[in-house]
Amino acid sequence: MAQINPSILSADFARLAEEARRVGGAEGADWLHVDVMDNHFVPNLTLGTPVVESLGRAADIPLDCHLMIEEPDRWAPAYVEAGAGSVTFHAEAAAAPVRLAREIRAKGARASMALKPATPIEPYEDLLPELDMLLVMTVEPGFGGQAFLDIMLPKIRRTRQLIDKRGLQMWLQVDGGVSAATIERCAEAGADVFVAGSAVYGAEDPAAAVRALRRQAAAAAGPAGEGRE
Repeated sequence: MAQINPSILSADFARLAEEARRVGGAEGADWLHVDVMDNHFVPNLTLGTPVVESLGRAADIPLDCHLMIEEPDRWAPAYVEAGAGSVTFHAEAAAAPVRLAREIRAKGARASMALKPATPIEPYEDLLPELDMLLVMTVEPGFGGQAFLDIMLPKIRRTRQLIDKRGLQMWLQVDGGVSAATIERCAEAGADVFVAGSAVYGAEDPAAAVRALRRQAAAAAGPAGEGRE
């Protein structure tokens, strides 16, 4: 089943509570994607745990926190405690990804790992059972509004093949440049969770944009997508 996670990075930061609620409701977004950047791992600085706590109180959908930070082994558990329902750390930054994934799960959240565009999936195949979701970045992390990298589609396909080969019920997320023009290609390649920033918050009706993107993804995925949980 296709899931749409609007990125709050593309929202109006002066009205975050209202912006969080604009994409929820009946048939609205599945999760609210929260980009956390530390100006070290990526060249940008966004928000931290106090804002995540506030968003958790304001939103009517769970929070999907994507940590683009150094030392996620140290900081990621705090985002679970702040209210995140899913926490994604980067493979390139984690010192002990298996231990970290288990700690995130033990604290009650879904554990996810992200890969930059140049990071291959194959070295992490044996780690997949420790995860609830794998995020394939379709742009370089750090800034919103970037153009989708078509060269990531084969990597999405390979990742889906590895997940299916092992019989895992884990989600495959894509983040970066996802829009009405690109989401079908991502779904056909095997992704089932889609982070959309400007494609949602740049629309006149963000909730309607969420529904339209979900329909596109579901249609492109076909029967194979319907069988995924």
